[in-house]
Amino acid sequence: MTRSSRLLCALYLATSTQLAWTAVLELRFGPPWAAALFGAASLVPVIAVVRETVLAEERRAAGRRAGRTAPVRRPDEAEVRAHLDTACCERWWTSCGTDHDTGCARRVRRNSVA
Repeated sequence: MTRSSRLLCALYLATSTQLAWTAVLELRFGPPWAAALFGAASLVPVIAVVRETVLAEERRAAGRRAGRTAPVRRPDEAEVRAHLDTACCERWWTSCGTDHDTGCARRVRRNSVA
């Protein structure tokens, strides 16, 4: 678990404790519905702590799995340049490959036959 996750869990537990204390005070001096509301609200940060620890375990397991796999291959500059050179015109880039400029050599002529 990272340092920020631990800090977040500590804040969750402090919030849960404060809400539980407010539920006790409401039970003693306030309406019962408010005590039930604060009691239920004090469980939400506890659920967040459990979720945070589960996520930390999943991250740890994913890191272990990633250590056993082959490293991710990054394309070199020549490969990227080759892909960029296959683009034909500015309108093709801006239209996600659906339109071409009027002077583009790869422009597909559309006829008006329906």
